[in-house]
Amino acid sequence: MSSATSTSAASPFPPFRTVSDLLREHAQQRPHAPALADDDTALNWAQLDALVSRVAASLQRDGLGLGDVVALCAAPSVRYAAVYLGALRCGVVVAPLAPSVTPDAMQSMLRDAEARLLFVDAQGRAVLPPAAPDAPALVALDDDGPAPRWVEWLAPEGAVPAPVTVAPEHPFNIIYSSGTTGTPKGIVQSHGMRWAHIVRGLAQGYGPESVTLLATPLYSNTTLVSFFPGLCAGGSVRLMPKFDALRYLQIAQQIRATHSMLVPVQYQRIMALPQFGEFDLSSFRAKFCTSAPFRAELKADVLARWPGALYEFYGMTEGGGTCILAAHEHPDKLHTVGQPAATSDIRLIDEDGNELPPGATGEVVGHSPGMMTGYHHQPEKTREAEWFDATGKRFIRTGDVGRFDAQGFLTLLDRRKDMIISGGFNIYPSDLEAELRKHPAVEDVAVTGVPSEQWGETPVAFVRRQPGAADEAAQIMAWYNARAGKTQRLAALHLVDELPRSAIGKVLKRELRERHQQLSTRIPESQP
Repeated sequence: MSSATSTSAASPFPPFRTVSDLLREHAQQRPHAPALADDDTALNWAQLDALVSRVAASLQRDGLGLGDVVALCAAPSVRYAAVYLGALRCGVVVAPLAPSVTPDAMQSMLRDAEARLLFVDAQGRAVLPPAAPDAPALVALDDDGPAPRWVEWLAPEGAVPAPVTVAPEHPFNIIYSSGTTGTPKGIVQSHGMRWAHIVRGLAQGYGPESVTLLATPLYSNTTLVSFFPGLCAGGSVRLMPKFDALRYLQIAQQIRATHSMLVPVQYQRIMALPQFGEFDLSSFRAKFCTSAPFRAELKADVLARWPGALYEFYGMTEGGGTCILAAHEHPDKLHTVGQPAATSDIRLIDEDGNELPPGATGEVVGHSPGMMTGYHHQPEKTREAEWFDATGKRFIRTGDVGRFDAQGFLTLLDRRKDMIISGGFNIYPSDLEAELRKHPAVEDVAVTGVPSEQWGETPVAFVRRQPGAADEAAQIMAWYNARAGKTQRLAALHLVDELPRSAIGKVLKRELRERHQQLSTRIPESQP
């Protein structure tokens, strides 16, 4: 164990099982129990298993086998999930793509993944690149458009695939960042990595009686780390094609949800609803959060008003170490992302790659059974993401800056790339954001660095005001700058209706920097 962590000793890891074998087992044991549903369709375990087999048989009929790739670009649905699970049954790799990307980015991802088939709905068709000789064949999940319709493509009832042996090292999926620009980085996750996520889920109460409600996209690892444990433990999963806070609460009450994965902005919108207290949420056993900074005040509000445990996961799609904050057990640690999971080894390194002692601040690196194989077709990018200790043990670099406290809880400061270096001083945007949130007119805020001739970089803020607040940008900035240290003063503050976010709630700071350039002809040089 590294001196920088309090990683507990790893417990014996259960023997590897495939997702497909677990699904078939549940279908045999509980054929009539609910398994998977969306707004339009509900399947029991026998029906789901049969549909998954029909998809696998269809893929084999089309000549796809172990290691081949299919892509999906669509809203979450039972059919979407069935394609995912059917591909896994016959050893085919899944590349789930975000419908929010540009046609050019879509084309780059399809080529990088070498996808043979692309399953789309209306959302996916809207971002299809121009037809090209190497383009994958299309299947219309929603039975619309010129492509072969789902009902035509799917093998007849009763179809079963030829058996395929899947090993832990075989690729499971290739996940691309929703914000990918330029050359995409496809994160190859193995069946063994997914199995590690399923095992971790056993400690959070997933089981045959669990009911998991998911309102984030299936192309996101955020969703998958709850989808697969929920399903593979034999419980039922309810998919929401699109998130709406009020609709979420209505469904949660109706289905007696026990588990849910949400991102911070979704928690924020749910807790802000005046009707929140009218809903019966007593069925909840555990709620999860990941993907973006989760403010301590918001965690405290969830703990106070929403029944069930609250867990925050900190980790990366690339895998490596995971920290878990059991917020309900550690209400005095809500400013942290928790402690390393039992199977994780998390350490801190400096800019030269040297391991740091306890109490130091540095880049977070992690090792666990859940590690990406690498970036698809990009060995150099893979090497950049890796760090090895003196014994040769492989870690994944997060790019996050953090420090451990005396009890082994990790506090994150910022992304290393988001750190602002102004006049030679390191400025962490999260520090400035925390102070700005103390202003009574500020509901949401993001701080980013922009180029400055005098200082190299200088911080600017984007603020969404509380409803009804009339404070001007200059007033809020003057209030903040009067409280800030000389090196942390803002050069500009912009009022916005909404902060730009990805589908899983991450603030898109690149867009904010571009917006600042559009709003400002020059940056005031009135800093230190």
